[in-house]
Amino acid sequence: MNYTKTFFSPQFLWEIVRIITVGLASLFFYLDFIQLPILIITMAFGLYSLVKTAVLDLINEKKIGTELFITIAVIISVLGKEYLAGAVVLMIILIAEYIASASTEKARASIRELIGSVPKTALLKKNNSELIIDIVDLKIGDVILVKAGEKIPVDGKVVSGSGSVNQAPITGESLPQEKTVGSEAFAGTILELGALDIEMTKAGEDTVFSRIISLVEDAESQQAPIEKFTDKVASWLIPVVFIFVATVYFFTRDVKLVIALLIFTSPAELGLATPLVTIAAIARAAREGILIKGGLFLEELAKVDTIVFDKTGTLTVGSPVVNKVEIIDSNYNEENLVQFAATVDRRSSHPLAKAILNYADKLNLTYFEPENFEVIKGRGVSAKVQGKSVLLGNKLFMEENQTPSINSSENITDTVIYLSIENKLAGIFYISDAIREGAKEMIQGLRKSGIKNIVMLTGDNPETAKYVSNQIGITDFRANLLPEDKINSIKELQKDGSKVAMVGDGINDAPALVQANIGIAMGAMGTETAMEAADIVLMQDKLEKIAKARAISKRAFRTIKENIFVGVGVVHVIGITLVLLKIIGPIEAAAIHLLPDTLVFINSIKLLRVKI
Repeated sequence: MNYTKTFFSPQFLWEIVRIITVGLASLFFYLDFIQLPILIITMAFGLYSLVKTAVLDLINEKKIGTELFITIAVIISVLGKEYLAGAVVLMIILIAEYIASASTEKARASIRELIGSVPKTALLKKNNSELIIDIVDLKIGDVILVKAGEKIPVDGKVVSGSGSVNQAPITGESLPQEKTVGSEAFAGTILELGALDIEMTKAGEDTVFSRIISLVEDAESQQAPIEKFTDKVASWLIPVVFIFVATVYFFTRDVKLVIALLIFTSPAELGLATPLVTIAAIARAAREGILIKGGLFLEELAKVDTIVFDKTGTLTVGSPVVNKVEIIDSNYNEENLVQFAATVDRRSSHPLAKAILNYADKLNLTYFEPENFEVIKGRGVSAKVQGKSVLLGNKLFMEENQTPSINSSENITDTVIYLSIENKLAGIFYISDAIREGAKEMIQGLRKSGIKNIVMLTGDNPETAKYVSNQIGITDFRANLLPEDKINSIKELQKDGSKVAMVGDGINDAPALVQANIGIAMGAMGTETAMEAADIVLMQDKLEKIAKARAISKRAFRTIKENIFVGVGVVHVIGITLVLLKIIGPIEAAAIHLLPDTLVFINSIKLLRVKI
């Protein structure tokens, strides 16, 4: 982060000019180098930005801020002939306002910096030649060349080449991902090694990168409940403060005392305590591949006491895998059986067929083209492989073809697929939806973080649900559920007063994600439905991101409370006390006024760096 660039950007130059002008005028008036009219004109110049902000806030947002309090304080100082005190107070307050606005801009800039920027041009491959073209002129289907060290400018599919891509700007992954023909590539990611020809499938605002930027920018406008509360407190305090200050002046007739009190009694700094934290926390989460759609959801996640998980695709991988191959006929080994099964299944579109083909690929096996391929609905497939009659299917399929079958599944959750060669049982494939890596550790971590109740919802049978829940340490599960049943389950939990977070894939679980207090979509890179339905989007299929998101939200909520109590409350109470005791005057009050802004800024911005 280039802090110098932020603090001295063009939008802040006029503020710097005002500070210097008022500061020099105060010094020259003190040394009798300039007359009173010049000081008054200079004070008016410095006060202009505060008056403008105060009036606009009052008209547009019905909000009374620090600017109005300081304007009144400076006017009172002039009317009370405390000219030098008013000028010095104004200069110090201008410095405080500058720090506050520059700090907020710095936090926002951290979001833009961590996401980076997409290149404005691309190297288009066309008619056996390469030419540089503006991104806006590319069309869906165009093929671009990306070389090592370059950022990928579009979303698309790799059609040629291979390479290692750093996807951290989108997913938060620390390790580069290998891309080959058929792999998806995303705008904003960086090709570290190799070269890729990418066919563009999405452009402009449709890319994952653009949607992430849009989500993060929109997140700033979603106020947290505590932020709304502080705004409400500020609005109620303002008339009380004015009555208090007027009462003090009535009894003391001390203009300096009134000026100092106006500086310390402004409750508007409450409004600075929350937004900075929200921006910093959202930026930190985005760096981890977690998109939080606003301060509202940041705070809600910190208060969650119940988490509901969808099973398939969330706690499990969501696609079947071969757990074991049992050899029945000793004339064959595992590789022979997998080759026969893969050859028969290569023309099948059944999900279980894909599991067997993936297993064959994992073993680096080649398989053949089947002859006389036929699908028997609800049973299996048959074909000729190297002149041999092969059947692959369920137990009923074997029995209908007079092939003796056995069932020796190691657990009741496996789907059993029988392989028959020449009407003789040769082997058995055990297939199931694998439990996602790290699921058990994630559940343990959530319990330690204060989650009281963890529930698993699934449309699967009770036996499968019980097996999966036992494996990962969940004691409460609901099985045989339709989508509407999942919604009803969440409603039941909410009736008890529970704050419920729902974790799902963001597509099938969209209604349940919306019903929950917080909807968390997993593995949503490129999935538009997930981004729309959920309040928090995890860009990777990594369960540990859930605990990370909750840790960030809890840390942010704690930081907000620290800001309000220490950064604003303690400093202001001490300041008012010192003013009433006449230990400090207006100039000292203005100097101390810098402290809460600085404390709030430092405490908030550390969320970007501190270990969570």
